[in-house]
Amino acid sequence: MKLEIDVPESAFSALRQAPGELAASMRLMAAIKWYETGMLSQERAAELAGQSRQDFLLSMPRVGVSPFQGVDDDLAAFA
Repeated sequence: MKLEIDVPESAFSALRQAPGELAASMRLMAAIKWYETGMLSQERAAELAGQSRQDFLLSMPRVGVSPFQGVDDDLAAFA
């Protein structure tokens, strides 16, 4: 499925990305955020980002997000 959105021209220069790069970046950032908030599984988020699951998990720390969502809560239950 194809989705079309309007992006201001200034976004390309501000982010220093060409249209194709910006589209890929937006997909990755949305996938990371939706995974971080529990809306998507790792598998579905990686699919949305257009990456393998391994590459998706390796991309997360680059934007300051841990690939281990909910682990702290799980560990606290055992304390």
